Amino acid sequence: MKYDIVVIGGGPAGLAAAVEANKNGIKNILVLERDRELGGILQQCIHNGFGLHIFKEELTGPEYAERFMDELKELNIEYKLNTMVIDISEDKVITAVSPTDGIISIQAKAVILAMGCRERTRGAISIPGSRPAGILSAGTAQRYLNMEGYMVGKKVVIVGSGDIGLIMARRMTLEGAEVKAVVELMPFSGGLNRNIVQCLDDFDIPLMLGHTITEIRNGNRVTGVSVSKVDENLKVVEGTTFDIECDTILFSVGLIPENELSLKAGVELSEVTNGAVVNESMETSVPGIFACGNVLHVHDLVDYVTEESRKAGRFAVKYVKGEINGDKENVIDTKPLNGISYIVPQKLRTAYLDDNVSLYMRVRNVYEKATFVIKADGEIIKEIKKTHLAPGEMERLSIKTDLIKNRNISELTVEVVEEVK
Repeated sequence: MKYDIVVIGGGPAGLAAAVEANKNGIKNILVLERDRELGGILQQCIHNGFGLHIFKEELTGPEYAERFMDELKELNIEYKLNTMVIDISEDKVITAVSPTDGIISIQAKAVILAMGCRERTRGAISIPGSRPAGILSAGTAQRYLNMEGYMVGKKVVIVGSGDIGLIMARRMTLEGAEVKAVVELMPFSGGLNRNIVQCLDDFDIPLMLGHTITEIRNGNRVTGVSVSKVDENLKVVEGTTFDIECDTILFSVGLIPENELSLKAGVELSEVTNGAVVNESMETSVPGIFACGNVLHVHDLVDYVTEESRKAGRFAVKYVKGEINGDKENVIDTKPLNGISYIVPQKLRTAYLDDNVSLYMRVRNVYEKATFVIKADGEIIKEIKKTHLAPGEMERLSIKTDLIKNRNISELTVEVVEEVK
């Protein structure tokens, strides 16, 4: 099989990239999805709050996904379900397997990686104890409840305050469970502020910042947990332990981009994001292989996933048409400084920049009344004031290309400067 563009992943990123590529003139496109249906994680996100940026209205996850699924089908873009990609070579030969087609080999001119991310497990944060029934990741519980119709527990403690955990605190409450607490190791929440308000505060669910689980009590199933305070070094404080009775523990302790296939293709990964290192075109270190969505870095808003994926689809078309020649001249490296964890994209080729450059990033701490200071080779070119910044909320900064394009610079830096109280 031969295709101009192959998209790996039929979730929100893959769908948006495929549709955009089609609209830009490439019709020979294939989308490969390992699940039984398109839509990805959005199919289990039945709450609203999606689409405010892209569609200017509030949609549920399935409604948001359906808009792109309908468009994909209207454009007659080919897709395969229940198809697991098991290998990608650097020359863009894809090996996949499915119950209907068996093992298949596909040659692509360009590949768009849109595999999404997976949840960190209990083992990733070294919670001690045995393995009783009643311990699940928050996303697994969400799928069981919202798609399979299974109630996973009656008395629940949630570990970690990521957005999925916050949303599941509300969901479990609405289904009749008693959510005893959300326990968060850090002194700040890992989720959006709106989710803290709508999912915890509105239902009187306590958020215990600076706490961790130190013991899981159980027989065949969880019967309770011991919770302790931690100090500024995240070490347990002696004499602060107390018990909570529960039959279920949901872990919401972060997400990891699914980049095993990226590594097989020889793609360079960032040590900070665990996603690919990309340029302004969403192109990875391997020419013709692009990445977008949560496989690149973990997003809060699916609207930003869509924006990023549309860019990947558009530039994949340019690559196939030979409009991107891989010229490495005039490359600007983006570099996070004080208060910034990472910046995506990591490289900017001035020859292919749009009128505005969008930089996606997360801050390292909670800041009140702070300023983003953007410098080109040490010279301040823009300052953006913010009243509140938190690690749980991804920031997108927009810079006019004219500010950097004709300066012949090599480095663009961003730092956070907090207002002196």
